[in-house]
Amino acid sequence: MATGMEQIRNIGIVAHIDAGKTTTTERILFYAGMTHRLGNVDEGNTVTDWMIQERERGITITSAAITCAWRDTQINLIDTPGHVDFTMEVERALRVLDGAVGVFCAVGGVQPQSETVWRQADRYHVSRIAFVNKMDRMGANFDRAVSEMREKLGANAVPVMMPVGAAETYAGEIDLISLSYRRYLDEEGKSFEDGAVPAELADAAQAAHEALLEALAEVDDTFMEAYLEDPEQDVASVRAAIRRAVVAQTMVPVFCGSSLRNKGVQALLDGIVDFLPSPGERKAPVGTNVKTNADEEIETTATAPLSSLVFKIATDPYMGRLFFVRVYGGALKKGQNVYNPRTRKRERIMKLLRVKSDEEEELDVLDAGDIGAVVGLKEVTTGDTLCVENRPVALMGITAPEPVMFMAIEPKSTAEKDKLIAALDQLAAEDPTCQVRTDADSGQKILCGMGELHLEILVDRLKREFNVMANTGKPMVSYYETVSATARQTYTFDREIAGRRHYVTLTLEVSPIERGKGRQAEVAKSALKRLPKPEFSAIITNALFDAIATGVLARFPMTDVKAEVIDCVILDEETASDVAFRSAAVMGFRETALAAQPELLEPIMSLDIVTPPEYVGDIMGDINSRRGQVCDMDMKGDLQNVRARVPLAELFGYATAIRSLSRGRASYTMETGAFAVVPRTVKEELLNR
Repeated sequence: MATGMEQIRNIGIVAHIDAGKTTTTERILFYAGMTHRLGNVDEGNTVTDWMIQERERGITITSAAITCAWRDTQINLIDTPGHVDFTMEVERALRVLDGAVGVFCAVGGVQPQSETVWRQADRYHVSRIAFVNKMDRMGANFDRAVSEMREKLGANAVPVMMPVGAAETYAGEIDLISLSYRRYLDEEGKSFEDGAVPAELADAAQAAHEALLEALAEVDDTFMEAYLEDPEQDVASVRAAIRRAVVAQTMVPVFCGSSLRNKGVQALLDGIVDFLPSPGERKAPVGTNVKTNADEEIETTATAPLSSLVFKIATDPYMGRLFFVRVYGGALKKGQNVYNPRTRKRERIMKLLRVKSDEEEELDVLDAGDIGAVVGLKEVTTGDTLCVENRPVALMGITAPEPVMFMAIEPKSTAEKDKLIAALDQLAAEDPTCQVRTDADSGQKILCGMGELHLEILVDRLKREFNVMANTGKPMVSYYETVSATARQTYTFDREIAGRRHYVTLTLEVSPIERGKGRQAEVAKSALKRLPKPEFSAIITNALFDAIATGVLARFPMTDVKAEVIDCVILDEETASDVAFRSAAVMGFRETALAAQPELLEPIMSLDIVTPPEYVGDIMGDINSRRGQVCDMDMKGDLQNVRARVPLAELFGYATAIRSLSRGRASYTMETGAFAVVPRTVKEELLNR
């Protein structure tokens, strides 16, 4: 296994649902010698889809981190979900990865979730290579898939492999760097031979080879100088230039194959080692020094002070809770005390593990650039930094999207109440998009998630993993509240409680902020000067966040809102109590927010429908009846692609409806687009129900 940072690749497999991520991962593990049988999603025996729910449904639900080796290089591999309900798993994986393999279906091309994960990778500046999978499928079109990568993703996608044939005629690939032909000798692709390019394909291969060199010359100045002097560049120079371009994120090399038939995966493994960056080639991350509040660049060497990020929590039936960690600088050692800047507490590393297939290997140390799992942490959650106490630099955390659906949940018996609460807390700790809140009026527990499937999986896990039987309500859309104007109000709290007078007057301003920015609460400098004690500032801020969380119209949480206390008046220090400040902040916020033209927000889904053209009219009519809006239409082969935006509240039971409208021939995918203000009629209906 690798010892130096240059021999490590931290990569993820990302794609649209059903593009073949898990199958590709299984083949990588097989050829890297980590498994001795070929796992199959349909048979439910894959390594990375280890959850019962994943094997039953044939989908990936949670990102699985696993380590293997290829050509003396250690590959820390994360297989991510493609379903929109589990997009947070992709988000937190990409946060710690250096490179990614984008898997695309040769038939479907660039699909909606492909665009989503590509944007996520852009946000974290992750270098990528692409793999066009399912070349053996009817309708496979390599050139169209590459063209869509350029058009829809804005990627400089350049083939480094050229498929020979497609569908039933798919026979192998031509390496456009070395101009050699890999021919498969059996249908399963397990045996092959490399040789010269067939004469009938020589011209096409030469043209594609020259196109690759020209594309390289456009993005790499060193290669351009050499290329202008001598257009016939050797293989080593071309590979080095491609690596520089991938690390600089100016090119995406495109491979091809069929993972299910074991074709093209060895070449992809070579591409991972040859082209994707090692941890040392990535730009150093920047953290915030907890003591000075200043930005500080993390030193990514083995001798630097420890800096690591917890990006995932999972529960192992034998080991307990596993905290997956990416070490950026220094080394994480077994038995070491580490510091958590968020909690301001020390934690002890009880065990260090490297996950390999279906087993774990115990380690004494996890070096800079590596990924592994820690056992024994107590008050740590996703996105926490583990560092040294004398240099507490907090890395950028992991932001979870707002839940879009919720359901009421309660134990089947009073005896299981505490057990349910503990299980829900553990699920929420593992999954940042799983939120649990308590209804202020009824005291009922509310389970929030990213969609019907997500909630279904969470309830199933309660039953199977935690042995908790629960009664659940019908899944409902998670509405939010916001304000559409700025308002300023003065509120006086003056009460006598338990023989003591509590008095304070606060002037508050409530205003809207940019959609998607969440919640903000603060005390202005002008008000800070008037506070009798500095600790009252934290009491006011916490009270404002509590008030924002309960809303003013229908008790929905508020978002995209800023609450600021801009002035404070007290009578004397004796009457200025914690109770007075907290009560004035909560009640003052509610009055001010009601004056700031509050509105309800609803989640809007981006719907992507693929249908035979004869059903387009009926499908568009149905979209309009659901308060939807068609945004774009184009042809994909002989099928019509319809893209629309539809409120989530109108999409319950849509799978049945679209099957009925198209006689089962149309398919669709959807992802959360944004939140939008609900129409007045819908608002009145929601407030009156």
